[in-house]
Parts: sequence; structure tokens; C-alpha cells
Amino acid sequence: MTVRNVPINKGNYSMDSAEREDAFERYRGEGWEADYADYRRKWSEFAKNQIVSEYPLLVDLELASICNLRCPMCYTISDEFKKNVNTTRMDWDLYTRIIDEIGGKVPAIRLSLRGEATLHKRFADCVRYAKDHGIKEVSTLTHGFKLNRDYFAAIADAGIDWITISIDGVGETYEKIRKPIKFDALLQKIKDIKQYKDEHGLHRPVIKIQGIWPAIRENPDLYYETFAPYVDLVAFNPLIDYLGNDTDIEYLDDFSCPQQYQRLVIGADGLVMKCSNDEENREVIGDANKESVHAIWHGEKMNAVRALHKERQGFLKSEVCRRCYLPRLTKDETVEIGGREVIVRNYVDRSQEIGK
Repeated sequence: MTVRNVPINKGNYSMDSAEREDAFERYRGEGWEADYADYRRKWSEFAKNQIVSEYPLLVDLELASICNLRCPMCYTISDEFKKNVNTTRMDWDLYTRIIDEIGGKVPAIRLSLRGEATLHKRFADCVRYAKDHGIKEVSTLTHGFKLNRDYFAAIADAGIDWITISIDGVGETYEKIRKPIKFDALLQKIKDIKQYKDEHGLHRPVIKIQGIWPAIRENPDLYYETFAPYVDLVAFNPLIDYLGNDTDIEYLDDFSCPQQYQRLVIGADGLVMKCSNDEENREVIGDANKESVHAIWHGEKMNAVRALHKERQGFLKSEVCRRCYLPRLTKDETVEIGGREVIVRNYVDRSQEIGK
């Protein structure tokens, strides 16, 4: 039997201590410990053993495919993205219909994908509706611009469980990338969130900070020490080929993608992508405006994706997969952060210069 290369959670790496990583996981599962452990076990097991569950373990719901920043490494600024993606906010009726179906059946949802989720005018309502309908973990990824104390209080009260904030570097490095956000103002918001959580005795939402490695590499200790006192976890991402510029790519042998056994990805307009890395809607497998989550998850198009990945190097037949970072070979770079050895898994023949 061929042993498949199925990378789990590739591309995002902690620079934190084992103790803080354990606490982060413990707080994520607080109040639903047994079900959380089962969810995390299935996240790896179903992908590695190619088990199709009744419903996905996670549904990505892109509340907004628009963003108010223009970061130089982001695909949303590309002509291809603008040509292929309907930049909009998710309709409330569509959102509630999806939650009505998956509540109590899908353990987790992620209210973000390509755009800035907090630009959805009913973001807090979306969180509350999901929690009220049996979704155990509601998370989002944000650039943090709107996360002042009052806004954070509102979404914490709504029940959000996990917020990841993308912060690429510190000081001037950050401000060159994340215009027009000012670094000191964002850092103050992080501190205010910590204070609010402490005042109210909250473990959740857990707060994770992450940045692209090239923006951190020059002084990773400074990055870590700036944020660690105020957040639950500090992480980083090696720079991927956001802009689709790479031509010479080396791949893993016997790669098989985990995502079609883990998650279903629904865009702001209701179109369903085969995975979270199809940024330009190149392989649409369904339409949540017309079909149920269950029907799409078990449908002919999703099953065709699974069949492709059962073939040896079958992913090479797909343009989306060929461009994806998951099947790419990596090379290890060892660095020391906070006295700990951290492995940076950079992609082979991938520029680590922001904007290239």
C-alpha cells in the first residue's frame, strides 16, 4: 500500500513555548473538552485515512471578500483576483440558512477567507447566531483595524472563541506592509484586549498573532517579546507564492491533500471552492445559494477532487493544486527565538522578498 504524504496544518508554525502552546489548546477546548479532543483527532485521522464524514469538520464562511488594505504580497490586489472573484459581503439570509443546516453537526466554523471579515456589518450577529445554533468553535482571521475595546467587547459577548490577527513585523516594517494601519495604535488594541480579558476573567477568545517570516526574520525575538505578554500564541508563516509568480516548483512525492476530508469553503457570494487555497474561484464545486452543505460535501464534484488526490501525483492535473503551497517541498532553516530552537520550513525556490 502506498504511503501518502498528507501534511496536516502545514504553513503556519508556532514560535512559542510548549507550555503556552498547551495552554492555547486547553483554552480552545474549555467547556467542550471531550468533543474538542474528538474534533482534533478527526482533523488528522480523517485526512490521513481518507474518511468522508457525514458533514465537514469545519466550514469556512467568507463573510467578506473585500479588504480595506492593499498589502504588497496579497493576491486580492492582483488583476486575476479582481477578474474572477465577486467582491462582496455574504448575504444574511444565506448565512443563517447555512448555520441552520450545520448547527450541531459541524463543530467549527471560520468566518474569514480572502477578505477582511470584520467589514461585514453584522459580524457580531454572525458570531452569536452560530453559537446559539450549536457551533462549538467560531474563529476568524483579521488585520485587527476594527479591534478597539468596544468592538472586541461586542464580539466577545457574542461568543467568538478564537481570533487570529495578522501582524507582519513591528514598527516601520509593519507599517510599510499594512498601510494605513499604524503599528503603535494596533499594539495598543492588543494590550486593551488583554486588559479586557483579564478584567472579565476570560480565557476565550484565544488570541493568536501571526506574521509572514520575511517581516520577522531580522529580529524574531523583538517580534515575540512585543506580543507574547498580551496574547495566547505567537506564530509565523513562511512566504508563499501569493501572487502566482513561481515557475520552477519542486513537489513532495505521493502528495495527497487533506482538505477535502476536513473542510468546506464557501465564498461570500455563496460559491463553494474545492479548498481554502483556491483564491480565484478556479474550481467551483457547488453553490450554497442553491444546494445544501451536505449535498455539496457528498456531491459529484467534491468526490472527483477526492478521486484525483487518490491518484499518484494526481494533484498535478489541477492548476489550483500545482500552484498551492501544500504539495511544495520545503527546506529547513533553524533559528533561535526566546532561547528556543525553532524550525522555519521555507518553500524550495520561493523568494522570501515581500511582494515577489
